Amino acid sequence: MNLTAFLFRRLWQMIPTLLGVVLLVFLLFNWVGGDPAYVLAGKMANPEDIANIRHQLGIDRPMWEQLLIFIRQIVTGDFGNSWATREPVSEIFRTRLGPSLVLLIPMLLLETLVAVVVALIVSAVRGSVLDRTLMVTSTVVMSISLLVYIIVGQYVFASLLGWFPVKGWSDNLWRNLTTYAVLPVLLGLMVSIAPSVRLYRTFILDEIGQDYVRTARAKGLSEPRILLVHVLRNAAIPIVTNVLMGLPVLLTGAFLLERFFAIPGIGREIILAVERSDFPIIKAATVYVAVATLLANLLGDLLYRALDPRVHFE
Repeated sequence: MNLTAFLFRRLWQMIPTLLGVVLLVFLLFNWVGGDPAYVLAGKMANPEDIANIRHQLGIDRPMWEQLLIFIRQIVTGDFGNSWATREPVSEIFRTRLGPSLVLLIPMLLLETLVAVVVALIVSAVRGSVLDRTLMVTSTVVMSISLLVYIIVGQYVFASLLGWFPVKGWSDNLWRNLTTYAVLPVLLGLMVSIAPSVRLYRTFILDEIGQDYVRTARAKGLSEPRILLVHVLRNAAIPIVTNVLMGLPVLLTGAFLLERFFAIPGIGREIILAVERSDFPIIKAATVYVAVATLLANLLGDLLYRALDPRVHFE
């Protein structure tokens, strides 16, 4: 099957999956989420006020009509206005997604690079003191909550030492990357690198035990060449899969980091939306993540073919 036919088939297969997600999201928000009119009206509202709010939000219409409106919103990308601030949801995502990407893209790149390098090193000396020490350290690091790292990091590196600002953000990209995002990225890496190292080490050790590695050693190839050229390439598929699984998370931001460092990202906006039952924002975020997950899976299939020519489009 050629690439064009494969892409067409995969995109066609995404439609029923996306429809299932849309239906599930709609049912959850309409049956389980409760009536937002009571939340927005306040405790002192009378039945007339609640009825007016329900009419303004369109939740007094039949269920099938609300579902059609929701599908139209997804197709057009217009999820209406925020129920709390009346700001267009599309504008909220447009303005808040940038700070989240400035924070999370460097974190994802550094996490992948450092984790792969460390995993290669400990795999080459597996069973040594260095290997055991790093594995124990990774387990300890994984056992500590990100919230602890944030509180201690802000106190030590921001308040006590004054190396970084405690919180803040600006309109300048370079200043954000070099000033405001440095400490949040470092704290995020302290939590995310440990599980990635353990996982990538497992992938690499699985490949080291294969017959082709013993054959390469018998031919006299150096250990660095075996690891970097042969082992890493064969272990790249599960590594790429793990990295692609993290791509949809870029659309939801880093909730705790954005909240505690006052970063105006989409993660902080979603937390506020949950607190005030702002369903249009939550619905939009859920749909966007679902679409991003489907596209990430498609991208993974394409990368598998590039990494391993034995993989065929079927």
